[in-house]
Amino acid sequence: MMRVYKFPTPIADLDDYIDVSMPRHAQILRVDIQGDALCIWALVDPESLLCTRRFRVAGTGHPITETENGLLTFRGTFYLGYLVFHVFEVTP
Repeated sequence: MMRVYKFPTPIADLDDYIDVSMPRHAQILRVDIQGDALCIWALVDPESLLCTRRFRVAGTGHPITETENGLLTFRGTFYLGYLVFHVFEVTP
């Protein structure tokens, strides 16, 4: 049975990259700020094995070099006050 799960990452821990452990084949639905965390909501099968997925967080205007190799998939945009950030999944 599929469920929607939330995967929070504290904003204080935000770096250019974040690693998130989630069930294999999780389908990313939304990325946004909730309280003091960057959250990724995903449709998951809770009985699936866990895997680690890597995400790249980049502010508007920041350089993103990974696209030169076609390694990023856009997952969403979020606002932190007046700042706007974009989240991409790094694919192997």
